[in-house]
Amino acid sequence: MHRRAGQVFLAVLVLLVSAVPALAEPSPVRSLDQTHATYPRAIRLQHSGPFNGRVIATVTTYTNGAGIGSIYESRDDGKSFRKIGSIKDPLAARGLCCTHLYELPRRVGKLAKGTLLWAGSVGQDGGNMSLRVWQSRDRGRTWSQLTSCYDSPNGQGLWEPELFVDAKGRLVCQFADETEKPRFDQLVAQRVSVDGVTWGQKTHVVTSGNRWHRPGMPNVRRLHNGVYYMTYEICAQFGKYFCAVYYRTSTDGVSWGDPFNFGTLVESTHGRYFTHTPTIALTQQGRLLLIGQILQNPDGSVAPGNGRTLFVNDNNGIGRWTEGVAPVSVPGARDNYCPNYSPTLVPSLDGKQVLEISTDYVGDQSCRAFYATGPLPA
Repeated sequence: MHRRAGQVFLAVLVLLVSAVPALAEPSPVRSLDQTHATYPRAIRLQHSGPFNGRVIATVTTYTNGAGIGSIYESRDDGKSFRKIGSIKDPLAARGLCCTHLYELPRRVGKLAKGTLLWAGSVGQDGGNMSLRVWQSRDRGRTWSQLTSCYDSPNGQGLWEPELFVDAKGRLVCQFADETEKPRFDQLVAQRVSVDGVTWGQKTHVVTSGNRWHRPGMPNVRRLHNGVYYMTYEICAQFGKYFCAVYYRTSTDGVSWGDPFNFGTLVESTHGRYFTHTPTIALTQQGRLLLIGQILQNPDGSVAPGNGRTLFVNDNNGIGRWTEGVAPVSVPGARDNYCPNYSPTLVPSLDGKQVLEISTDYVGDQSCRAFYATGPLPA
């Protein structure tokens, strides 16, 4: 090729290549902290004025066997985290599980808009369990005990608290409840508070006519159309839907229909579905994201994308979901308390990417929390 012609060809090629949008690449997977950690949760501040956009995360760590709610902050959209606080509930010396993080979108009683709430199940290693709620008014740096949204009356278990504000501005606490054995081995229950401190009567949200079924792990988001969307698992079913993920909706955040109705199975466009530990997130553009511990094929076998897949829905959670690539790969995900157990998602502000924090074993068999950001399907 003539030199001049070659230069022109290269210039045109550069222009063509530069006109093609670059594909977003997942960020490197990093460890949140060099310590044993379980059950991650993360949120992006949206009601804290000049601090909006920061990501706050929590995992359960341990000191001398006592569970601690360790709090982390990212000011660079999930590229890095630093520890900023910790919650040392006195009852957590008898066990801590299943913690939750929530930012109040409006004032509730004396609790100001933007107050951070942390909740966890404590006491499973002896005595009656309690769902303890702590508050922070400085974006996670210092914490004080606020309330308990439910205390076990009979020594049976309480798990997986989920906090949100209903359509009337009341604080709702949903949780997995084992205290009504033998009628129900486990169910999803809720209590409502007008001031964030005192709580009304417990009511049933998801139950089953089979006493051995175990509905649990509720997650709730209020969609842009005002509808409340809840996902949950139902464990101890026979066959391929053991711990499968379902959803139901509510117009006010407290009325969820017949508790004995299983709801609707969440499935992808390929008929695949998650089992165990579902969590959801909502982008500012209105897309719903879902992830779970184990991905299964329509026939119940473990799918090839197990531990590497998330779901996306553009129809307010109705119908089939699109499959995408999870930023943190945990190919050994299985029914175990560590690998990909209850991962958490935080969408980017433009809705094109998502931060994930999940857990997996490292070489010494310690469970660690890892985070990374990756693109969402278009």
